[in-house]
Amino acid sequence: MNESQEKQEEQLKQGKEGNIILRSSVLIPVNALPTEVRPVKLEGDMAIPKYAKGIVLFAHGSGSGRFSPRNKFIAEGLNADGLATLLVDLLTQGEEQTDIRTQKMQSKIPGLVLNKFNIKLLANRLVSITGWILHNNDTQNLILGYFGASTGAAAALTATAATKNQDRVGAIVSRSGRPDLAGSENLKRVKAPTLFILGGNDHKQVIELNKQALKNLGSEKKKLVIVPNATHLFEEPGTLEEVAKIASGWFRCYFQIREHSHK
Repeated sequence: MNESQEKQEEQLKQGKEGNIILRSSVLIPVNALPTEVRPVKLEGDMAIPKYAKGIVLFAHGSGSGRFSPRNKFIAEGLNADGLATLLVDLLTQGEEQTDIRTQKMQSKIPGLVLNKFNIKLLANRLVSITGWILHNNDTQNLILGYFGASTGAAAALTATAATKNQDRVGAIVSRSGRPDLAGSENLKRVKAPTLFILGGNDHKQVIELNKQALKNLGSEKKKLVIVPNATHLFEEPGTLEEVAKIASGWFRCYFQIREHSHK
């Protein structure tokens, strides 16, 4: 058993239509912040359907984590369609507590950036987790995708733009994302097929920022889908199911293309 899975508790559960899913809790070592003395390990929940060909790593929005009900709902939808998923807390509990303390001083210290808004930090964590996926026995042969929500979308795109990561990512999906926060230079370096999903009733500024970011993307395969009658959080009945369906189709399509092109 890999050391980063020392807390692993494996379970075999029946998914949709009898699909067997291996579920496990994992600990993933990553680079610590300069203020950290001990090595840092991030907690994650992984689910791998029996015949999975690809895995989707979730990049959560600011203040969210692996227990996000929306991301868990979408992950379960992907699992039901045969895709593996990994939901990881990109910050440690200590880093989250630091944000809570620091937030009170933000107005007094110009330029102070909380960990949860530090796109570079979150992107570096995603790159480290990606390396773990590529060396883990259970996942190293799976095609990789990123699913980013809110600021997590910017982190996913920034991580994809990293030099050693550009050829690793098979597809990207953003839900209610802020891809503009990745910066135009990073967006130009993204080559993976990328899908932005927004609610039709989301803030006009968010929709415009996504449209502009889409133009800046370097990927040849890119698309913006707007779900009618949905707001930013997709709380309206049936809208989150639509997100899961659209995301699943995008991942499965481009994972299959990548699988065939590498044979």
